Amino acid sequence: MRPGGEGGRRDRDVPAGSGSGTVVNRELLICRRCVHHILTRGALTTFSITNDVAKYFAMLPAMFSGAFPGLAKLGILHLHSPQSAITSAIIFNALIIVALIPLALRGVRYRPASAQSLLRRNLWIYGVGGLIIPFAGIKAIDLIIQFVPGFR
Repeated sequence: MRPGGEGGRRDRDVPAGSGSGTVVNRELLICRRCVHHILTRGALTTFSITNDVAKYFAMLPAMFSGAFPGLAKLGILHLHSPQSAITSAIIFNALIIVALIPLALRGVRYRPASAQSLLRRNLWIYGVGGLIIPFAGIKAIDLIIQFVPGFR
C-alpha cells in the first residue's frame, strides 16, 4: 500500500474528476491530460517556428534587397513593395495569433498512438501548415493592401 493509502492525503491532492474512482484511474486521467497538454504545446511551437520562417521569407527580402541585391532572389512571393510586404506580414501575424487562441484553449486532437506516429502527424499538420498558411495569407493581404493609397 502506498504512503497515505486509499482515502489518505494523496487522494485529496488529486485534482481530477469528482473524487470518484480509484487512485489508479485518476492517475491515468491526469497522465492523459498531461500528454494532451504536451502535444498541444508541441504543435503550437512547431507551427510558430515554421510560421516565423515563412514570414522571414516575406519580410527580409523586402527590408534588405536594396542593400543586398542578392536577397531579392528570396522574394518568392513577389510582393508589391517593401512597405506592403512588411505591413502584410504584421497584419497576418496579428490575425494568426487570434486564430490560434481557440486551438491553444481546446488543444489538439489526441488519440493514443506511438510517439513516432504522433510526431509525424503533428509535423505534417502544424509544420507544413505553418509554412503554407503564412505564404498564402501574406500574399492575399498584399494583394488587398496594394490598392490602399500610400503603398507604392
